[in-house]
Amino acid sequence: MTDTLDPKITAAPANAGSDENVTRPPQPRPAVVQPPALKRRVPKVSDLAPLMQFKKPEFSKAARLRRASTIWELRDIAKRRTPKAPFDYTDGAAEEEITLRRARQAFQDIEFRPGILRDVSRIDLRTDILGKESRLPFGIAPTGFTRMMQSEGEYAGSQAAEAAGIPYTLSTMGTASIEDVATAAPNGRNWFQLYLWTDRDRSLELIERAAKAGNDTLMVTVDTAVAGARLRDVRNGMTIPPALTVKTVLDASYRPAWWFNFLTHEPLTFASLSRYTGTVADLINSMFDPTLTYEDLDWLREIWKGKLVVKGIQTVEDARRVVDHGADSIILSNHGGRQLDRAPIPFHLLPEVTGALQADNSNADVILDTGIMSGADIVAALALGADFALIGRAYLYGLMAGGREGVDRTIQILEKDMTRTMALLGVSKVADLNPDHVRLLQR
Repeated sequence: MTDTLDPKITAAPANAGSDENVTRPPQPRPAVVQPPALKRRVPKVSDLAPLMQFKKPEFSKAARLRRASTIWELRDIAKRRTPKAPFDYTDGAAEEEITLRRARQAFQDIEFRPGILRDVSRIDLRTDILGKESRLPFGIAPTGFTRMMQSEGEYAGSQAAEAAGIPYTLSTMGTASIEDVATAAPNGRNWFQLYLWTDRDRSLELIERAAKAGNDTLMVTVDTAVAGARLRDVRNGMTIPPALTVKTVLDASYRPAWWFNFLTHEPLTFASLSRYTGTVADLINSMFDPTLTYEDLDWLREIWKGKLVVKGIQTVEDARRVVDHGADSIILSNHGGRQLDRAPIPFHLLPEVTGALQADNSNADVILDTGIMSGADIVAALALGADFALIGRAYLYGLMAGGREGVDRTIQILEKDMTRTMALLGVSKVADLNPDHVRLLQR
């Protein structure tokens, strides 16, 4: 007889022997044991005391400069301490200032390509430029009216450069004489920048004075057929010396130290003329020669026995041509964006120019300025083929922020930037930088 299964009883599932479908009561979680260091407790006064280290306020110039870690921070200090007209003369550029913005942006639009596992325990920033060694791969560019920015002016710049072991360039429009700068920095490497006057005899006199004072390099500027439209100066009514108008007196009330220094030091004396009273544009246009040609460069090469540098090169063709006419070095420069707005950017032009001169088997040094605001900018320029760099605004920001000590601080910041950047790139010597270390990004 066959047993009949109760219809209420069903066959067990295949995995009936497992625990998978068995409902279990919830299990208590194990207690979390806190590390002793994370247990809450009432703080003790003795524990708080070491943490409460309030610094004593410092208001000295040295403390103010020490707090600046970048050139931009020096610029902020300079802006607070300098009247608007002199500050804007330094900070501004021509027309819409497009060129200056692009020049600075060019250094940001790069990618560094570091190497690893290199010995960078010692970084050597020395380099040779125009036949002599410079302790750092940059020098101070020529700047006009420098004692108007801060009363120590060219004396601070030349002495700081002397102490740092780098070249200093005095401008034809500088506010200290060739002889006084040579006296202030007798052991420095002093260069002289020349605007060729329409009156060639006057230019010759300057050249002879520069040679007699021990300048080993003559830098002729060629991108100034006429003055650029520097609109900040127009709006500020910039004059030489600064005029005491109602506007400037009100401005001075916020910057008494600048006016005290300006009024209690020797009046501005120019490298190229004893005194001048008038607008900046009038002075510039009286000095610049719109008839300047390559024949004038040949004349300079004939009479100047030292190193000859041509500043203001903005095309490959002009770079090649000035070297053919005897230049020992060219400076890729658009005058800091202060002449032709929308001019070529020196940093962009650099690879093409260095490549062309190498193809010509030229030994001419290639120097670069415009847009440099950090030591990393200088490293990038050297990697792309520059032999040397010049700083203008960066040095003036330091000068306006703190005189000679401010210029020293500028040099210290740039040196520290370069040392760190090269170490992170895996490069211990300037000569080892090459285009493989930098990639230009496309905007």
